[in-house]
Amino acid sequence: IVTVNCARLLKADHHATNGVVHVIDKVIATTTNTIQQIIETEENLETLRAAVAASDLNSLLESEGQYTLLAPTDEAFDKIPRETLNRILGDPEALRDLLNHHILKSAMCAEAIIAGLTMETLEGTTLDVGCSGEELTLNGKPIIANKDILATNGVVHFVNELLIPDSAKTLFELAQESEVSKSTELFRQAGLSSHLT
Repeated sequence: IVTVNCARLLKADHHATNGVVHVIDKVIATTTNTIQQIIETEENLETLRAAVAASDLNSLLESEGQYTLLAPTDEAFDKIPRETLNRILGDPEALRDLLNHHILKSAMCAEAIIAGLTMETLEGTTLDVGCSGEELTLNGKPIIANKDILATNGVVHFVNELLIPDSAKTLFELAQESEVSKSTELFRQAGLSSHLT
């Protein structure tokens, strides 16, 4: 699937006497902002804006290159327990891992993303793309709220749920999501859960 500034290429290579015509499915707008400038100007990215500044990712997101930012909205951050969010925001390494897990190494417009694709993030982790009806899913969840916001150095998709990589979780959080949840409960009953957190 070929896209031109996130417009889908419908028909290619119509040869004319004075050139070539390619038919696309939308009007291409002028793009002037970097990904960083989009983060700074969008109202519902306040928490992301602070997180990017705290992790020194500003320079990457305003540099030349082609990236895809899966931008968690304020709503996405609000869904996380306050204690967990404060822990991640207060841990520079976990915060950087979290944000890098939301950045892809290439510009991927929604039209060009094929279900069944595995995409690699800057953190080196992967995200699985699928479908739920007409909606794209990430790791099985239809969480893309707004797509194809073009920047001079890539594209931004808003997501309404945070994608937390394992490297940004505590042992307790990882254990609760796995086959050892009963063991975790025994640690808690024994008063040892603080070691896992």
